[in-house]
Amino acid sequence: MLTILFMFEIMRMTVRIRKYTLLIVTILFLISSSFIIHWLEPENFPNAFVGFWYVMTTVTTTGYGDFVPQTIAGRIFGLFLYLVGIGLIGIVIGKIVEGFGIYRKLKEEGKLRFKGRNHYVIIGWSNKSKHTMNELLEIDQQAKILVIDSLKNAPFEHERFSYIQGDPTDKHTLEKANVVEARAVLVFTRDNEANSVAADGQSLLIVSAIESYAVERKTEIYTIVEILKDKHISNFKHANVDEFIVSDEALSDMMAKAAVDKGSSKMIMELLSSRSGVDIRKVEKRDLWTTYNDAFEDLKKVGANLISDRNDFNILTKLEERIPSDAELYVICSPESFKKIMASESIN
Repeated sequence: MLTILFMFEIMRMTVRIRKYTLLIVTILFLISSSFIIHWLEPENFPNAFVGFWYVMTTVTTTGYGDFVPQTIAGRIFGLFLYLVGIGLIGIVIGKIVEGFGIYRKLKEEGKLRFKGRNHYVIIGWSNKSKHTMNELLEIDQQAKILVIDSLKNAPFEHERFSYIQGDPTDKHTLEKANVVEARAVLVFTRDNEANSVAADGQSLLIVSAIESYAVERKTEIYTIVEILKDKHISNFKHANVDEFIVSDEALSDMMAKAAVDKGSSKMIMELLSSRSGVDIRKVEKRDLWTTYNDAFEDLKKVGANLISDRNDFNILTKLEERIPSDAELYVICSPESFKKIMASESIN
């Protein structure tokens, strides 16, 4: 009876110890038991490895029966392995399962540090940011998305989705999101935000924090910011924002074009969506392209249509002009055509 109580007390203490301590205790127990059974019955267990095999098959309840103790001392030790070893292994397995549960919980709550790189960071969860995320996942099959918000749990589940809960103006949150290794940081306003001054002011605080963090880390972070009013752009100049998306302006422009040329908004929306089967993509200038016509003809061979150099869409009127060294060329093409463009330094 005292022996059983003693065993229970050992198990109770084992459950309460830390995981790393438990792991060390378990390893020492298995190794020492292997040498003990070898010492007790050297004829049946000729070396410690055979003893280890017997210990493992015993404590994991596999019990192949290929090695069995024959002496009373060996069998008593076998009973000890049944009582202590099986319980110990059970506790270890329980701790491992518990660890996976804790990891999943922390990940869902956005409390784990993101260790990946070349990911897209979206700040602010909304219908707009959700739609953007889905488009990114559709356009880029390797895209990894990380969202920063104050929600208690992750708002979305996907194998390439991660979540960080926190304040995006806090350096610690930016560190957890590993923004310095991100491909781009996209800042969104809340859904149905009525106060444009407050919304754009919040976005300004966020991008200022990102810029300050980038300066501290001596790197550059590509930022794209949604703003509600075009007149607020001047306030962002010092924040070194790379691109602005003006919500009100984009909507107003599209409404006007749809009124003049009926159906044009459908074409624009379809072009912007991955569902159309084509995308607007940026391509690097090739050395063999001297004029815009050289690029136009080469790209046409793989099904890509050259449409602009930055925001200059008058390519067809200047085909014979030389392409400047700092040109940024954009094409409309299918994902398959874009892969062909990127596959080689030259297009034949």
